[in-house]
Amino acid sequence: MFRLLSENLALKLISLAFAIVLWFFVMGERRHEVSHIVPITYKGVPEGLIISNQVPGSVEVAISGPRALLSHLTAGDMAIVVDLAGAEAGVTSFKRLEETLRIPAGLTVTRISPAYVDIKLESVRDKQVPVRVVLSGEPAAGFRVRRIRVVPARVTVSGAESELRAVSEVVTEGIDLAGVRESFTQTVPLSHSRPFTSLKTQRSVEVQVQIGAESGARGSGN
Repeated sequence: MFRLLSENLALKLISLAFAIVLWFFVMGERRHEVSHIVPITYKGVPEGLIISNQVPGSVEVAISGPRALLSHLTAGDMAIVVDLAGAEAGVTSFKRLEETLRIPAGLTVTRISPAYVDIKLESVRDKQVPVRVVLSGEPAAGFRVRRIRVVPARVTVSGAESELRAVSEVVTEGIDLAGVRESFTQTVPLSHSRPFTSLKTQRSVEVQVQIGAESGARGSGN
């Protein structure tokens, strides 16, 4: 054991001295402060719940320490994680966000803004609503729309219960009828842009538009 320790003893002592000098240099260097915009990641949302309020995607973090350490620190090296595992429906305040921030020893978080995040969790619900077809333009002169059929006529919207109460329909993207003379069938994407609800499965519908001559509209019966 003594022989192993004594081998290259001079080199080991020089290395130790160099490490000590470097440590004193880093620790004794004048401290500086820099700010970074650091992203926030939200994970562990309990099954059956959904985040139903606007939450920040990043925070501003001020970090102080020796210039040598700060110069190698970038926003891409840092992230704040908010773990929602075990949270219940309602509003939960997550404080001390800096505790999940991994930075090198010798650096200190001096300020974080915002300092906390309030997260509202709600139960996920489903709701079936009718599809409304959006039309633009007019058929050719002497023709008119006689009938519109949508397949499926109703779709399911899923999401936060509070927002779902205000959802009464889903609309299609616009269908241009300008100059149309004949009936047609078209697959049309659905449009739903609310923040806390979304289309559960159906993303488009089949729209059948029946076009007829003005003179034959009254007697057709369809």
